[in-house]
Amino acid sequence: MSATVVALLGYIGVMLVLLLILAGLRVGLTVMGKAPASGFAPGGDDVSPFSARLCRAHANSYEFFPIVGGLLLYGLATGQSSITNGLAIFLLGARVLQSITHLASSSAMAVRLRFAFFLVQFLIAGYWLYLFFMASGENYM
Repeated sequence: MSATVVALLGYIGVMLVLLLILAGLRVGLTVMGKAPASGFAPGGDDVSPFSARLCRAHANSYEFFPIVGGLLLYGLATGQSSITNGLAIFLLGARVLQSITHLASSSAMAVRLRFAFFLVQFLIAGYWLYLFFMASGENYM
């Protein structure tokens, strides 16, 4: 399995784990009678600060997935995964660390660290996009 495939499936796995934690938290509160099933705010801030961070971490992951997933899938579909293989695991690691940091704290230091992990992903995605354009044989710049 190539690093590109691992990163793609791993990114989807991160989103599923965050969703599983969120669903588990909400189901638990509903079953224990502490909250009605239809009464949860989308942002999670009605439950706890952790719930709010969890909702944002999940949203952050799916907000950036069309870019990362699109680039990884493009590489696979066009036989150019050699472009993404080298940094794919670093991008996945940055996503995991961003999500963990998001869940752990909302302190100023955690927010800066979280942004640094996002910036790594952003720069890798931009680099891949550039390489795909250059590999296409066309000079669009």
